[in-house]
Amino acid sequence: MTPSSSTALEQSTSGKGKRLIVCNIGTDTGFVPDALWSFESKKSGDYHEEMDGPNFEEWFENILPKLEDGCVIVLDNVSYHSRRTEKLLTSASRKATIHEWLRLKNIAFGDDLIKAELLRIVKTHKPAYNKYVVDEMARNQNKIVLRLSSYHCELNPIELVWAEMKNYVASKNTSFKFQDMKKLFAEFIERIDAVKWQNCIKHVVEKVERRMWQLDHIIDEQLDPIIVNLENDSSSSSESDNDDDNP
Repeated sequence: MTPSSSTALEQSTSGKGKRLIVCNIGTDTGFVPDALWSFESKKSGDYHEEMDGPNFEEWFENILPKLEDGCVIVLDNVSYHSRRTEKLLTSASRKATIHEWLRLKNIAFGDDLIKAELLRIVKTHKPAYNKYVVDEMARNQNKIVLRLSSYHCELNPIELVWAEMKNYVASKNTSFKFQDMKKLFAEFIERIDAVKWQNCIKHVVEKVERRMWQLDHIIDEQLDPIIVNLENDSSSSSESDNDDDNP
């Protein structure tokens, strides 16, 4: 398992100071050497505005050769991880665009088909082209990308590392100067060893995943379908009423 993620550190508690945006990747032996990418944010809004697909992909391409063949890279589904290899058709696509897409893929269709029929053909073939740039980059170098379900970042061990990092910097950041914050961050990175990474991975696998499986079973038991046959109920009610009327 090779967890990867990015986060942002703020210079001040008000959220109005400079931000240090960091991206890194680690394994059960620690952070991958020379993998850290950090830069000062130029905007005061959401840091995802500056961590875009092409920039992340450039970093990712340089990281892949440092990883073992066959490793699994854990990513969430934020936009800069999820740029597709090609734009996919939707119900809003023009009919001419659908025709062009089908021809480029050498998929047979009738010129007299209406749009709804064309979209059904597209739906059949669409999974073969629903690919992400970083997934294909990894596959070409014998690595595997594992994408987490939306809103389940707790399944990525690196999130535990980032949470501890933010607490460490916040507890020691007394000057609220950007350069001091960067030094504290560098100190923290040096403190995270293989044991810390192994503990984070163990926590996710043995506690978080197990708890989710337990919740899954509970939900299955609680949401078993309840089928009410209204016709039978009505008939039974009618028969019961007739029985009451007859001695």
